[in-house]
Amino acid sequence: MRSDQEDEFRQYVVTRTERLRRFAYLCCGDWHRAEDVVQTALLRLYRAWNRASRRSVDGYTRRIIVNLLIDEYRLVWFRRVHVSDRLPDRAPPDTGGGSEQRMVLTEALMRLPKRQRAAVVLRFWEDLSIEQTAKVMGCSNGSVKNLTMRGLATLRGLLAEEDLVHIQGVAT
Repeated sequence: MRSDQEDEFRQYVVTRTERLRRFAYLCCGDWHRAEDVVQTALLRLYRAWNRASRRSVDGYTRRIIVNLLIDEYRLVWFRRVHVSDRLPDRAPPDTGGGSEQRMVLTEALMRLPKRQRAAVVLRFWEDLSIEQTAKVMGCSNGSVKNLTMRGLATLRGLLAEEDLVHIQGVAT
């Protein structure tokens, strides 16, 4: 890679890593795993920088992240157990809003099937169009619409259950 391309890549990594990490977290629900996936994605992006820099680099990188997470889920033998007697080195970044609401929404999001979660995160967190989301996920526009519709319906149900439980818990 030429030095000007390396400079472009470094600049991209410096400016986008944190956003990519938040995206990966929303897709997988684990900050440490999100960091690992982003690092692997950046390595793959570096190898393909010539191709990626001629396209939407963000879309290309998000697609790498989604594919890495889906591939990880496909491995039947892959089981991750997190056992630690230490707290994480740092807290997740504050993205605004009430922390309790964020926790409830994140927990509900993690209960969605992985493809529905990816569609919802890409559409509403990353603010991608249906076409862009389909390209990242490697599926048709109709599939994105279907996954998004089902994901949102499931989220609404989960959040309604959470509100009901919270209201009943306060009432007792």
